[in-house]
Amino acid sequence: MTIVQTLELGKVIGEIEPCDRRYSAAAQTQLDSLTKPIGSLGRLEEIAAQMFSIFKGEIPAPLHRAAYVFAADHGVTDEGVSAYPRQVTAQMVRNFLGGGAAINVLARMHRSELTVVDVGVDAEFEDAPALVRMKICLGSRNMKHEAAMTPEEVSAAIEVGIRLAHASRAKGEHLVAIGEMGIGNTTAASAVTAMLTHRSVAEVTGRGTGLDSEARNRKVNVIRRSLRLHFGEEKTAEPLEVLRCVGGLELAAITGFVLAAAANRIAIVCDGFISTAAAAVAYAIAPNVKDYLFAGHCSEEPGHRYLLHFIGIRPVLNLGMRLGEGTGAVLAMPVIESAVCLFTEMATFSSAGVSGRSKT
Repeated sequence: MTIVQTLELGKVIGEIEPCDRRYSAAAQTQLDSLTKPIGSLGRLEEIAAQMFSIFKGEIPAPLHRAAYVFAADHGVTDEGVSAYPRQVTAQMVRNFLGGGAAINVLARMHRSELTVVDVGVDAEFEDAPALVRMKICLGSRNMKHEAAMTPEEVSAAIEVGIRLAHASRAKGEHLVAIGEMGIGNTTAASAVTAMLTHRSVAEVTGRGTGLDSEARNRKVNVIRRSLRLHFGEEKTAEPLEVLRCVGGLELAAITGFVLAAAANRIAIVCDGFISTAAAAVAYAIAPNVKDYLFAGHCSEEPGHRYLLHFIGIRPVLNLGMRLGEGTGAVLAMPVIESAVCLFTEMATFSSAGVSGRSKT
């Protein structure tokens, strides 16, 4: 039985409709009628038109924002690919639940309800309002020696994301930020990126949480050996098989979330490298996902730029960040909402009694 059959994923994919271009055309007409020079709001106009299209011409007001952080451990940390020990995943999750991390500060400031999803952390946590327990297992396996997940595990992790996206729709959330936590997950994301974009491992692999040159080279070699083990000399593979062999539980859950959020016409803001790698898997499976995606920012991780090009989306912000947690995505939300407010609240030349552009 395939992953698609197990999860009825085909049904979710079939429900992802492309946004109707008539809405973006109507949005542009409206933007051009506002009291400003044509095109003077730059990227904000593109963002407003995309939001208008996602919500079929009826953008909710106010926008209900939320942020989801998916957490899991990675067996590949046994290879010394991270500057931090594996235990930091659980320690940071506790920091999230205690309200002391960067994502907590930004989520509070920008009125985004935070949900922390334990999909595969090698620890147990006390009850907390923000915590959702959906643990599949205690982390992925070491991709250098075996597939990171079994078919059953990757299926279950994707299902976690699908269920949460359906729940998000039921709660009336309109704009969601996607983040992650997992020591070793830049290694998994780099492996996924190399396979999806057909770039070399060296091109897409960065220093993660701060590796020196020797450790970064070790990381590159681990990824190369992992890809050779699972795919031989092949440069392409089915996206879900790439995810299963060299991904991670949190990447799989984000993939499921992105697919189901798009099916539910929720606007999705990806954070940095890792969450965009998962979104790229979703896009490779169902290209219509692109219409619902925003790139919150451009990470300093080199592979992120290749992923953005692969999907065909541009970052809202470029602040030199590489923190993760969903921080860049939450920071981009006020920009997205600002674009919406300008679109919906500015006067037109006609309504304001302002003379329009001279005809020549």
